[in-house]
Amino acid sequence: MIPVPQDKFITAISADEIRKMVLRMATEIDRAYDPAEPLVCVGVLKGAWMFHADLVREIRRPVTVDFIRASSYGHGTESSGVVRILKDIEVDIRGKHVLLVEEIIDSGRTLAFIKERLAQGGALSVKIAALLDKTERRVVDCSADFLGTTVENHFLVGYGLDWGENYRTLRDIYRVPEEKIR
Repeated sequence: MIPVPQDKFITAISADEIRKMVLRMATEIDRAYDPAEPLVCVGVLKGAWMFHADLVREIRRPVTVDFIRASSYGHGTESSGVVRILKDIEVDIRGKHVLLVEEIIDSGRTLAFIKERLAQGGALSVKIAALLDKTERRVVDCSADFLGTTVENHFLVGYGLDWGENYRTLRDIYRVPEEKIR
């Protein structure tokens, strides 16, 4: 396990709190879908991989798992505004319900773009499960159908969230003070 730089980070959400959110969301998802209908859970790489894995293991119905990778950030902390698909899904989603799994909704650009793309691919429905939502940063109309919690506009790392591709594997989610980012 990576040591947490205590001089840089402040705990925002503990691993225990994350686990409780994942369990609650899995229960909500189980209730929302007919178990007789196919469900495809599409994780958004790279950030959502840890949340996606935890969530699909708690959903009590058959699911097909796939991934999509899109980017509007590069190595920075601010979105460029241009969404690029770096890895597309491989599962046929026509006539199936799709649950798009994301770790955080920030500007909404990337998620809205992916959601529309999946809907155009013939999905029966496309809903969003997001662990975190930064509503203050929204520039595109995009919201979660299943949400862990809303967070303030701070730069966060851990549990899949990175800072220049580092700190994704931390078990808790940490806030990086603004003066440490510069």
